[in-house]
Amino acid sequence: ESFFIHLNGQFSIALWDSVNKRLVLARDRVGIRPLFYKSNLHGIVFGSEIKAIFEDPDVERELDPAALEQIFTIWVNIPPATPFKGISELPPGHYMTLDHRGVRIKRWWKLHFPEMGTYEDRPFSFYKEQLHEVLHDATAIRLRADVPVAAYLSGGLDSSIITALVKKYHNNDLMTFSVVFRDKDFDERTYQQTMIDFLETDHRYTEISTESIGELFTKVIYFAERPMIRTAPAPLLALSRLVRDNNIKVVLTGEGADEIFGGYNIFKEDKIRRFWARSPGSTWRPRLLESIYPYVNKSAPAFWQAFFKKGLTDVDNPFYSHLIRWNNMTFMKRFFSEAFKSDFNEQENVFEPLRAYIDPDILRWHPLCRAQYLEITLFMSGYLLNSQGDRMMMGNSVEGRFPFLDYRVMEFAATVPPRYKIKLLNEKYLLKKTFEAYLPASIVNRPKQPYRAPIADCFIRSEKKNRGAVLLDKEQIEQVGCFDADLTGRYIEKLRSQPPGQIGERDDMAIAGLVSTQLLSDHFIPS
Repeated sequence: ESFFIHLNGQFSIALWDSVNKRLVLARDRVGIRPLFYKSNLHGIVFGSEIKAIFEDPDVERELDPAALEQIFTIWVNIPPATPFKGISELPPGHYMTLDHRGVRIKRWWKLHFPEMGTYEDRPFSFYKEQLHEVLHDATAIRLRADVPVAAYLSGGLDSSIITALVKKYHNNDLMTFSVVFRDKDFDERTYQQTMIDFLETDHRYTEISTESIGELFTKVIYFAERPMIRTAPAPLLALSRLVRDNNIKVVLTGEGADEIFGGYNIFKEDKIRRFWARSPGSTWRPRLLESIYPYVNKSAPAFWQAFFKKGLTDVDNPFYSHLIRWNNMTFMKRFFSEAFKSDFNEQENVFEPLRAYIDPDILRWHPLCRAQYLEITLFMSGYLLNSQGDRMMMGNSVEGRFPFLDYRVMEFAATVPPRYKIKLLNEKYLLKKTFEAYLPASIVNRPKQPYRAPIADCFIRSEKKNRGAVLLDKEQIEQVGCFDADLTGRYIEKLRSQPPGQIGERDDMAIAGLVSTQLLSDHFIPS
């Protein structure tokens, strides 16, 4: 089993050792490729998709309330839990052996950060040189293929760096692909065009509307096999269709850079709140939040200050960076029916297994590394790569490759001092400085724009009802039985009464959660 450490890439592996009558199942370091299993009296059924396991007529199909409580609390399942009772997920970086001695699961890789105060005292130039070398090689080896390799080009920093590396060193006739939105609040085509002109790529794009997202979301849940609180995978499913229609089977993307180099607002928010916590009575320290959330003091400043002050001084909590978001999700659980909620126990179902799953050394790391670790271990592995990445590509038989998730890049990034990842409040500082010569200044210096897609308007205002919208009807909610039909119905009507485009992020996520859970049952649970 020691051979896994020599692999570089993404995989789910099943090996049958016919001599020793032993089965070995293994999954890549960060869970790009999925692997599920179900034990029974006769042995084990396993596959890359849960729907494959459901082909066994002896496997019962039932949603797991405890697992759904995890999703509606921390946004993802904690391995080995899945949304279905009795179906388990092999955790990333683990392998399983099954033989006459029984079943054993072992971890073969984990991301580890230096303890606080133990970073090597190296000049900034050293880290720039190391990053350039390792990311260049990570990109180069992912171009090995017996078919043409293309790239996603979103207009953001990460995909632009990967595309620039491919174009500069390996492929002068590069095809690139992107999503553009009819809704200008989500559209990035201006930045995409800047990169297309700069690199002179052969570019194709697909334009997405609110209506098409609603239609695609039904397929998204069929491929993802889990509830989700975003519709962002839907445009990516359309994008992989465009790639396939252009006879491309392999694409490089920029996933992972935000997590390993400190690109998300949640990392800067954590830094500001910890600074504020050292003087909780300060009136100016919380105003630093305006630099990442301009709306904070433009609308209801007292509300927002109270919102971000929750748990402010609990800085030794290992989940400090994420608790505000997780606590903000708890209101969604009130929509579940009383019968379904009877199995809820937040401590037992969510935080006890979460504490057992995370690295026990987490509090010995720098606070930024703690937040990065949670983002990588939970959201990146449990949603971003699997549900939004691999599944949406493989839904159209496209293979995605991720240079930033080369284990050498990740392990190098873990050694970079936090001050070089976020300098003051300038995110991904090392990444920007290393590759600024490869890109237009407008791309390097552009404000961070998270990848998002419309949500509520796709389902509660659609003129032609898509399947997700139909499943929000009272009789459909009653039939599935997960949610309280009366409470949910009143909530949806309240949102419908609001002007278009005025629904807040929390309500958007709630609608996505409701629709996706209904669709999951519709696809996989017998009526």
